[in-house]
Amino acid sequence: MLTVDFTRFPLAPGDRVLDLGCGAGRHAFECYRRGAHVVALDRSREDVRTTAGWLAAMREAGEAPAAATAAAVEGDALALPFPDHTFDALIVSEIMEHVPDDKGLLAEAVRVLRPGGRIAVTVPRYGPERVCWALSDAYHEVEGGHIRIYRAHQLLARLREAGLRPYGTHHAHALHAPYWWLKCAVGVDNDTAWPVRAYHKLLVWDLMKRPVVTRAAERALDPLLGKSFVAYATKPHPAAA
Repeated sequence: MLTVDFTRFPLAPGDRVLDLGCGAGRHAFECYRRGAHVVALDRSREDVRTTAGWLAAMREAGEAPAAATAAAVEGDALALPFPDHTFDALIVSEIMEHVPDDKGLLAEAVRVLRPGGRIAVTVPRYGPERVCWALSDAYHEVEGGHIRIYRAHQLLARLREAGLRPYGTHHAHALHAPYWWLKCAVGVDNDTAWPVRAYHKLLVWDLMKRPVVTRAAERALDPLLGKSFVAYATKPHPAAA
């Protein structure tokens, strides 16, 4: 399930891409399929191990071009182990809401992005996220949980303050917002409640089959209920900045 729209965030074979806070690696996998040289970084050793395993499996199965490369590494988003201007593109998906020093995270992201490079940043959308917080303290009051909710203009202001130039936005995953509302209503750890189980089956069916009816419904509902807000920006060249 991709949050970044690669028609708005084009990659070319050979691009150097950092998936910053990669989690289970979903965006890193897509970049690898598109022929990029991918580094998937996360602070979670377990996530890094899982992502590395799947990248190796993709390589063995021939699911990526032979010239593409991919690696998963453990690291700190506030102290990235890369020189300045290392990457052509960065993806920062669903991690800024977890990090106390979000300005420091963006500063590091901008440092390792080359001038003229692109960055995609995704965060939980304000409205659906506020409903989750209202329904359940356990949803966000956990170690490593969400510590803030961004309004769209706040995230865009953060990007501009970091020296980036936003060029597009959209919302994603409208069908997932009600699922999280249900989980928050019955208990975020209660996966046995029948509404949660039934809705989860719907989401899995949609993910596997990609039927026209749910794809059309989500496209129509994304502007209203999209669970994620996605922003795209470029790093200006020094003269332009």
